[in-house]
Amino acid sequence: MGFRAVRLIAEAAAALPLVLQDRERRYTDHPVLDLLARPNPAQGRAELLEALYGHLLLTGNAYLEAVGDLAPAGGLPAELHVLRSDRMVVVPGDDGWPAAYDYVVAGRRHRFPAGPCSPVCHIRSFHPHDDHYGFSALQAAAQAIEVHNGASRWSAALLENAARPSGALVYRGPDGHGHLSPEQFDRLSREIEAQHAGARNAGRPMLLEGGLDWKPMGFSPSDMEFHQTKEAAAREIAIAFGVPPMILGIPGDATYANYQEANRAFYRLTVLPLAARVTQAVADWLSDFTGESLTLAPDLDRVPALAAERDAQWRRVAEADFLTQAEKRALLGLPPLEVADGR
Repeated sequence: MGFRAVRLIAEAAAALPLVLQDRERRYTDHPVLDLLARPNPAQGRAELLEALYGHLLLTGNAYLEAVGDLAPAGGLPAELHVLRSDRMVVVPGDDGWPAAYDYVVAGRRHRFPAGPCSPVCHIRSFHPHDDHYGFSALQAAAQAIEVHNGASRWSAALLENAARPSGALVYRGPDGHGHLSPEQFDRLSREIEAQHAGARNAGRPMLLEGGLDWKPMGFSPSDMEFHQTKEAAAREIAIAFGVPPMILGIPGDATYANYQEANRAFYRLTVLPLAARVTQAVADWLSDFTGESLTLAPDLDRVPALAAERDAQWRRVAEADFLTQAEKRALLGLPPLEVADGR
């Protein structure tokens, strides 16, 4: 369930169309857009951003490496690569701020300097008790994930035993004592495991020798609640990641009136804030190399889930006769008309 939530968010955020602009114009062609479109020979934009979002969701930290001749205002890097967050160690300086980043692979350590024009862009989520690392949703949902996995293991074990609750073999000897010899106990255990345990032996009748009596055990209330417990744990995992349970296919959730509303809330409350924060952090980092003040953000006009909201906003702004054309464009997040038209 956690994997599905992470993949859903990462894929949705990576697929968002992006817009690059500065204070004066919106770019359709720019070296930054070209670099993001083909960040390295092995990945495209979607693969790179999906890995970046995935690491941030799973560990609370994401690291992007710039490769090439790096210098302040000296041009963009030649390539961008996502570094695994579990291999990265922040090296704090004397003042407590990060002084370097150590990337450890197969016992070898590579150190990246920190600071302005650092080859590493560190993006982290908020952590109230750590100055260098972020707090992931996976950590917040750890207890619910453990409950969900435990319920799955219980269900699998029940299925292996013919999907019926366990019972008890009661032995009463001819003298009235209920004790088996070690040899009898081992033989009986082997026969039960070989002839009656597992799904392949479902429905096979049991032949009991003298003195043995089968006492089936019915489902206890706790057994009957295991399915509801698993669904409740799945709902907690979905909430921790910010995914409406309806989108993950969790039954019995009626929080949203319909799937369209749940999908819109998913984008508004989870995907767009995450994408806006990460893309702007990348733009600020790349601006150190280009010397430009750039803004990189999701293009809200091209997000299908928000089409109804954008249509209503455009209609309200267009009907506001007391606003000038420049004010209307500013409200819609568009650059000035003269620059946009190339005049």
